[in-house]
Amino acid sequence: MQWNENGDSPAPGVDAIRVQDLCKTYHVPEREGGMGEAVRSFFRRRYRDVVAVQKVNFCIRSGEIVGFLGPNGAGKTTTLKMLSGLLHPTSGKVEVLGFTPWERKNEFLRAITLVMGQRSRLSWDIPAADSFLLHQAIYRLSDEEYKQTLKELDDLLDLSPIMRKPVRNLSLGERMKCELAAGLLHRPKVLFLDEPTIGLDITAQARIRTFLQEYNRRTGATILLTSHYMADVTALSERIIMIHQGELKYDGSITDLSRRIAPYKIICVTLEDGQVMDLSRYGDPAQPANGEWGENGGCKNLIQVTANRVAEVTARLLAELPVQDLNIEDPPIESVIERAFAE
Repeated sequence: MQWNENGDSPAPGVDAIRVQDLCKTYHVPEREGGMGEAVRSFFRRRYRDVVAVQKVNFCIRSGEIVGFLGPNGAGKTTTLKMLSGLLHPTSGKVEVLGFTPWERKNEFLRAITLVMGQRSRLSWDIPAADSFLLHQAIYRLSDEEYKQTLKELDDLLDLSPIMRKPVRNLSLGERMKCELAAGLLHRPKVLFLDEPTIGLDITAQARIRTFLQEYNRRTGATILLTSHYMADVTALSERIIMIHQGELKYDGSITDLSRRIAPYKIICVTLEDGQVMDLSRYGDPAQPANGEWGENGGCKNLIQVTANRVAEVTARLLAELPVQDLNIEDPPIESVIERAFAE
């Protein structure tokens, strides 16, 4: 692994994160319901092994933004906790910026951050500005460095109107802005983000995505992002890592996954006077049944065809039907991911 001349951060294009055969197994107690079972388990407790992560391997380059996807219970958060040093793995090796995370060296902790959309690092009863000062003390930031970083974050997130409110009085979107700012005050080189836009409205989600893009562009930080909102993933990253039942299932570009899982296009046709017609004769027999989308009061007829037939089908539609508008679209990323998990 190569490092820059200061020795504290990977050079551009070098691996910032390396994961090899990472495994995590929980030894959890179990019992049936009822008072009798509760008493028996007090004297003789039964355990079973739950495999959360098994044999996961991947590398992430310095400055890369990678989407980390999987259904609930797939092992995403467990993996992030091991990468950030909160959990010790059962077996396997991890290097983040050259450090072993669970050794929790001060240099490592100053170089990373973990932001979880369902967990708060801010005190609810005091303004966010006071929590920021606490983080300044924890990370031993000079006044000059702290003020400069906070000003940059304020420019990107518009923090000034909300920093002096008690955290409990902030909206969810405002709180997530402050959570991100608190996690970035020490200028981390690696960001682990676990559903940072969960529960936010569309406008707040877009603002958080824009902020992360700009932060990555300005600082070159490496970002590993989990989210159930595919708009987050498609807007921020070209590469995704998919995990299912603790196992790595895919590591590559979204475009390649779409070609493999859903090798077809959707032709959206709007006919004159909003006509709705059965256009199944134009589609591929093997593709799902055609449907209709209503949009802004108009009607669109949908046809799914394999990619190599798009030109032929489009020409026939234009020649044979009173077409008012026609669009060729990729299948929705949500359906691609859903099919990938199913298969």
